[in-house]
Amino acid sequence: MPPFTKVLVANRGEIAIRVFRTLRELGIATVAVYSEPDRGRLHVAAADEAYLIGPGPAVESYLCGDRIVETALRAGAGAVHPGYGFLAENASFARSVEDAGLVWIGPAPEAIEAMGSKISARKRMRDAGVPIIPGTTEPAETVDAVLRNAEEIGYPVAIKASAGGGGKGFKIAHSADEVERAYEAARREGEAYFADASVYVERYLDDPRHVEVQVLADGHGNVIHLGERDCTIQRRHQKLVEETPSPAVGPALRERIGRIAVDAARAAGYRSAGTVEGLLTPDGSYYFLEMNTRVQVEHTVTEAVTGIDIVREQVLIAAGEPLSFSQDDVVLRGHAIECRINAEDVTRGFLPAPGRITAYREPGGIGVRVDSGVQAGDEVSGLYDPLVAKLVVHDVDRERARLRMLRALEEFVIEGPTTLIGFHWALLSHPCFVEGGTCSGVVESEELAQRAQELAEQLSHKTTSVASASDGTALTTRERLVAVELDGRLHEVRVHTSEPPWAELARRHKSRRKGLAGDTTGAVASPMQGTVLTVEVADGDTVESGRVICVVEAMKMENEIVAHHDGVVTGLSVTPGQQVSLGQLICFVRVELLKGAEP
Repeated sequence: MPPFTKVLVANRGEIAIRVFRTLRELGIATVAVYSEPDRGRLHVAAADEAYLIGPGPAVESYLCGDRIVETALRAGAGAVHPGYGFLAENASFARSVEDAGLVWIGPAPEAIEAMGSKISARKRMRDAGVPIIPGTTEPAETVDAVLRNAEEIGYPVAIKASAGGGGKGFKIAHSADEVERAYEAARREGEAYFADASVYVERYLDDPRHVEVQVLADGHGNVIHLGERDCTIQRRHQKLVEETPSPAVGPALRERIGRIAVDAARAAGYRSAGTVEGLLTPDGSYYFLEMNTRVQVEHTVTEAVTGIDIVREQVLIAAGEPLSFSQDDVVLRGHAIECRINAEDVTRGFLPAPGRITAYREPGGIGVRVDSGVQAGDEVSGLYDPLVAKLVVHDVDRERARLRMLRALEEFVIEGPTTLIGFHWALLSHPCFVEGGTCSGVVESEELAQRAQELAEQLSHKTTSVASASDGTALTTRERLVAVELDGRLHEVRVHTSEPPWAELARRHKSRRKGLAGDTTGAVASPMQGTVLTVEVADGDTVESGRVICVVEAMKMENEIVAHHDGVVTGLSVTPGQQVSLGQLICFVRVELLKGAEP
């Protein structure tokens, strides 16, 4: 048994519940923390004890390290597990946990610091002989410095926050004209999300595969890897689908990149579970990208093919135990795929779609796993990440896993907020995924978005309300198809209801909202609820179509609000730091003013 009998999990939602399950299997008591909006959430009910740590905004609750440490002491916990996100890769928090006499279930603060700075990590890996992407190993202090670096390594270049991760602080410049905007945006996101505005420059590789390796390292000098995960399917540099093994990696390449990952972990002086992320080019070159010093969202697929509980290993390593198996004991069996079911609208560029879940039913069956922290009636809040659930399937090979995922997606019912269920069905049915390609240019295409919407509607139509009445009377008609039992046989009946009197008013309102979106009036409206980070124009500015008007943050994502056509900006009504609601007017872009007419 570990030297602690109670653990506080400094996180929320599905990852908190996932960690609780392993702790309970180890006979360890569990402590949850929650913000005010999370009072009734499943992770609170799943723990043995739960404590309020503040209001909704993460900076006032889940990011308050001192408050979380005080809560752990108050609860009598002996250790803290950070989950992922929030404070999971915060060296100061890890150090404060240890300074309080608690066990930190994660890597040493020194390793978090070494890998948390991408610049520092690149230097360390280069010195250890680990291949890194061509670029700088020093901060780029000015736009001119970025321009000089770009001239040396060639365009396109990636300008990246040194402390970034999860797509935050990652901007691409395809030419010198794009450098200043990309540089300022990367610095702004680095400061906003990680309190570190320093950035560096590296060559942006053309259509690589994002291949990462799961590592485990104990405090006794043992370091092993658990194979690779392919996380190439992304939008805005944030992962959507993960699978293992990678369709592009064979035994020889697996051994090579596994050795690179182990070397990287040793170079970092690593202990605990971690992930070495890299880019695999079409010619077979593999480059170190970064090291995530925590358990990953996608650790589930590795668990499926190896049978190893990665969180359990984290806990035992933190307790001082050596790894109970060697590299030769690790065997990959079958194929696993994970789809992130986010509350996002693919038809609107993956914009966050918070809202109340009115119905929720998870799929099941052989080889299906759902990690979730929600239930019907819960609100998907705009305060946190849009992840609703992780759907994971496992089967004997990739094609059978793909078909199993399609079946599971068809069974998954989430009503209320728009989700990516239809998107995943469309993507996994697309030839690019079937063939094991990178799907470059497909994921964010209008064609796939339209197909995703069609499939989402078909899935919605298949949701039925089963009735029991011998005369065939349906008890409920929640969806278009209703199941009716007649003389002991079940029938599906399509129900047509008369249009309510308010339908025409709703259509008019929708048309008005469409106009506010800029299609007819020249108005530019916010497509989501969020916070204005920057305003890029002023009243009277002449702008071209596609020019950024402002940047709005919603559910941990930055969204650029752009002009829909050429014109002159008038009636600008937002400022940095201001909260905006869905459909709120931001400004007008007047076409007629370009011709000298009066507004």
